[in-house]
Amino acid sequence: MTLRTPAGGPWVILAQLVRPQGRHGEILADILTDFPERFAERKRLYLVSSETSPTYVREMTLENHWLHKGRVVLKFAGIDSIHDAETLRGLMVAIPETERAALPEDAFYISDLVGCEIVDVSTASTTVGIITDVDRDAGVLTVKRPRGGEVLIPFAKAYLVRMDLKGKRIEMRLPAGLLDINAPTTDEERREMEESGGVEGGKE
Repeated sequence: MTLRTPAGGPWVILAQLVRPQGRHGEILADILTDFPERFAERKRLYLVSSETSPTYVREMTLENHWLHKGRVVLKFAGIDSIHDAETLRGLMVAIPETERAALPEDAFYISDLVGCEIVDVSTASTTVGIITDVDRDAGVLTVKRPRGGEVLIPFAKAYLVRMDLKGKRIEMRLPAGLLDINAPTTDEERREMEESGGVEGGKE
């Protein structure tokens, strides 16, 4: 399984503006996407104050960009001075969720998985709980149980039976005893389980 991490809500966050970089409005930004090369394909970007419920949204035209020491420098049209760039400090660079990158087969955006109900169909249809988090590096789902507590479930293709992301329901056939084994009782046990394994992952 390949996991991709987008931002939740209507926006996909690509970067966060850090500080002016240069005298002509250039801005240094932290990269929050695994596809920085796609900046070359995107001339229209948006600056937002929040992922899910922004109080500030501004459409921008990207004139130029280049990578710099693990970050990216962005030059927007109309931002031509240090002062102009300073006013944008801290804002997030985003695109509408509908414009996020297409994924290969058997790859899913994490925001589509979070909130889904996990149903174990190994014997009878039993609700395991709701996905609250995904460790894309370990390929592990954190699932909140109906009666409280959490369980960790490997997001393995072998366990999947049916996925209805629009209906927020994922059916899995889980091995006997897996829920007991993967129910950490301490923070240390949980950390150890999250650090085990690994799959290819990424963000928009």
